[in-house]
Amino acid sequence: MPYDEEFPWTLCNCQALRQASRHVTQFYDQALAPSGIRTTQYSILHRVHEQGPKTVNELAEQLVMDPSTLTHNLRPLLKEGLIVLQVGSDRRRRAVTLTPQGKATHQRARVLWLRAQAEFEQVFGSTRAVALRQLMQDIVRADLTPSATKPTRKRRE
Repeated sequence: MPYDEEFPWTLCNCQALRQASRHVTQFYDQALAPSGIRTTQYSILHRVHEQGPKTVNELAEQLVMDPSTLTHNLRPLLKEGLIVLQVGSDRRRRAVTLTPQGKATHQRARVLWLRAQAEFEQVFGSTRAVALRQLMQDIVRADLTPSATKPTRKRRE
């Protein structure tokens, strides 16, 4: 692959994924800007819209996020009145629920997201976009626990 001075080739998988992720996130953030929310916020609203109320831990697991990071990302949504945290059957658990304003914001953002999705697939190609999503799903499902932290099995002699 030829060397590109603006975007030099990297052998680091993590860096390459993060660069691509930031690039795509910036694209979607710009597309969603008229709705007043960012891509990370849209992902949360959409997941709750599609699946109904979820505890912070359930939502964090589904979004492949640390619960404390998700809690940080929920704060602006709570402040804007787009979600509420309702007490669940166990008083210690809180379920993330969309408010009517959150549903309306999701609906506005959904139209913008669909346009961005179509534009991404037009630029990148639908077949490649599907393959990319499958590859990313494979990465999420892979056991990427570093060898140094995996339990070792003692050999029987």
